[in-house]
Amino acid sequence: MNTLYYGDNLDILRDKIPSDCVDLIYLDPPFQSGKNYNIIFQPELNKIKGATAQIKTFEDTWRWGNEAENEYQGLITGTITKEKPNQKLIELIKSMRSYLGECSMMAYLSMMAPRLVEMRRVMKDTGSIYLHCDPTASHYLKLLMDAVFGVENYRTEIIWKRSSAHSDTKQGRRQHGRIHDVILFYTKGDRWTWNPIYMDYDENYIKQFYKYVETGTGRKYRLGDLTGPGGEAKGNPQYEVMGVKRYWRYSKEKMEQLIKEGRVVQTKPGAVPAYKRYLDEMPGVVLQDIWTDINPISSQATERLGYPTQKPEALLERIIKASSNEGDLVLDPFCGCGTTIAVAESQKRKWIGIDITYLAIDVIKKRLDKNRIQEGVDFEIDGEPTDVYSAEKFAQQNPFQFQIWCVSKLDATPSQTKTGDQGIDGIVNFIDVTKKSKAGIGIIQVKGTQTVNPSMVRDLKGTIKSQNADFGILITLKRATQGMITEAVKEGYAESKKKIPKIQLLTVEDLFKKPIPIILPGQILPPYKKPEFKKEQGKLFLK
Repeated sequence: MNTLYYGDNLDILRDKIPSDCVDLIYLDPPFQSGKNYNIIFQPELNKIKGATAQIKTFEDTWRWGNEAENEYQGLITGTITKEKPNQKLIELIKSMRSYLGECSMMAYLSMMAPRLVEMRRVMKDTGSIYLHCDPTASHYLKLLMDAVFGVENYRTEIIWKRSSAHSDTKQGRRQHGRIHDVILFYTKGDRWTWNPIYMDYDENYIKQFYKYVETGTGRKYRLGDLTGPGGEAKGNPQYEVMGVKRYWRYSKEKMEQLIKEGRVVQTKPGAVPAYKRYLDEMPGVVLQDIWTDINPISSQATERLGYPTQKPEALLERIIKASSNEGDLVLDPFCGCGTTIAVAESQKRKWIGIDITYLAIDVIKKRLDKNRIQEGVDFEIDGEPTDVYSAEKFAQQNPFQFQIWCVSKLDATPSQTKTGDQGIDGIVNFIDVTKKSKAGIGIIQVKGTQTVNPSMVRDLKGTIKSQNADFGILITLKRATQGMITEAVKEGYAESKKKIPKIQLLTVEDLFKKPIPIILPGQILPPYKKPEFKKEQGKLFLK
């Protein structure tokens, strides 16, 4: 079964994925860039104060602390990986700590090293791995890859030109613009899946070499050497062709057949005959290690989800086609918004995706749900709550991810950050033609505590008023008290074509019901909806 795993990829790799089962791994881990990354949700609809259109998905800033120390010690002792790391890796990571000290880069490498060990374990002997990174840490990661997979199993360092220019001159930048990423390609052994990919010839190359055009057909061709390299010493036959005696690379019978087919050309009397090589018969240039033909995702791209660091599908399609076959298993242990998974599915591969944020899992789930209806995509999610008990555990272990899960169950937009959201955990956007903006707002608050009381409803009432929202939804672990129900009923209904209670009370148990017992406006806008455009008189307009 194709599976999305929610959780720490080290735990899932170690405890849930067996050895020697994966054909191809692509990973696009955090880059150790020192940046924070947000996902964009319909910015034109989130107008209320304190509820911007973004939510932080991950902070790509690493610090040395207890977690880094534990992962470092666990790698050295072999207690956090299913398979003991080899001594070369242990010596390397010890040397790195001596050289770098207890800094952010060392914390990042201590996180990556045990995960790479587990990735190697789950790969088949014929498996391949592509590690996507940037020059910030690529030199250190290459050393880790050498230690884990073996120097002899290094295959290629791919350079992907991800943008055409980067200039911060006005801000005082005093260095070259950074416009490329690095993709490190390794294999587990000396046999691996490889499907050659060919690129179109450059126009200048065609003009220079395929300068002949066949009369009647218009086919472009070039002339190739027919003489046998090495002459008699290499066993090439000698005979006369079109008045020219030479050692040839083909037998006399084969040469006569080529002449009959019109594939042998003599440009002038006495000239050495040459082979006619048609451009349309050539596969193209074998893919090289510098990729300049795949552009980053533009703001208007149909595949754009608003997810930070999202990679174009064309990039993953190239990797998956080159290093796997139909029916093979593809793994992405940092799957983000699920581009690897979407492409693997479209290329008829099986797949596994892992991410530590429930927001990413929800983005992928919605992405796949569209295909599930259209193309029969079948998958399961491992790690999300499946009943009230697991939801309560989820709330205890990770309150913020629990909030996102609750909001996603209502197909709403999560709030911006873990703190400072002014009492807003989620937003319901809907069309309201009675408003000047033509859009209405509902606010969601999630309480993951074991106690409930009327003050929670009063807090929601205050937030609705301060944010000029239309209604509010309160989600709690426990059933609402009579005092809470009384407070909610007092508020009456929101002004709308549809009668909507101003305050609605839900429990986590309600979130598992189908349908969820809630009253929403008729025209709900999904949080991942992309704008659609129409073209009139050469100009683009919003539909």
